[in-house]
Amino acid sequence: MKKILLLLPAILFVFQSCSQKSKKDTPKEKQELKLSGNFGDYWYQGKAELTSYELEQVRYGEMRKGHAVLIFVTEDFSKEKQVKLDNPSENPDDAQKVLKLNFTKKFNTGIYPYSIMTSTFSPVYPEDDIHAVKVTTSVQEWCGHVFMQLNKGNGNYNAFMRSYFESEGDQSLPLEKTWLEDELWTLIRLDPSAIPSGNLHIIPSTEYIRLKHKELKSYNAEITQSNTDSVSVLSLEIHELNRSLKIYYSPRHPFTIEKWEETYPEGGEMMITTGTLKKRIMLDYWNKNKVDDSVYREELGFD
Repeated sequence: MKKILLLLPAILFVFQSCSQKSKKDTPKEKQELKLSGNFGDYWYQGKAELTSYELEQVRYGEMRKGHAVLIFVTEDFSKEKQVKLDNPSENPDDAQKVLKLNFTKKFNTGIYPYSIMTSTFSPVYPEDDIHAVKVTTSVQEWCGHVFMQLNKGNGNYNAFMRSYFESEGDQSLPLEKTWLEDELWTLIRLDPSAIPSGNLHIIPSTEYIRLKHKELKSYNAEITQSNTDSVSVLSLEIHELNRSLKIYYSPRHPFTIEKWEETYPEGGEMMITTGTLKKRIMLDYWNKNKVDDSVYREELGFD
């Protein structure tokens, strides 16, 4: 009996420790998005939103004229493979609905052209958190091309990079799961109130990381938002990089993006890249691949 009494505190300690550990390891409360009541009326009509912008892109210390397009569309995405599902009805448990943004830029530097595309895939109905499940960026120009991909894992992002630059080479590395600058664009369209304000850690735009050859990691940043009846503005400041981003968008669903400004050091001075709205249309563009369909390019204001 005496031995049992002596062992009792140890047994209670072990039980308490297990209980505390179990409580600590309990997953955080699921994050949800507050979607507009007519969200489906806009995003599930079998069309994509195509918006063209007049682009003034800073590169090599000079301002370059070009054009940008934001292509927003919902689609079924594989949870396991993190790719678009060809036949989602065959395995509905693997399907998740995402809002995809293909953000394209084209501009010339002297004799040679640049072509840039970033794709961001954000969950419409998050099962755990609201972070993007995947981001890819590619940059093509006459010197060569580079590619970067981030895939959301369990508690982290898995980064995959390919580059023709010797100093960057081929890399694969884990990153902490934190806010992504690239996902701010899709979160604005889903639920801008879900974007945090104040100081936080953020992984900068993957396009910026590639163009400026910055280290791929999270940086201290600050997000603020301001609203009027006619426009809302999301402002991002990354002080370590002396860089800021402002996205101007409609304060009401579907929260269309009207313009943006990106400021950072270039050529020994602060310069500003801007995108200014030209035209917006809803279109099932994947079915518009005939010669006669080039009329839609004219409608978007392309040469």
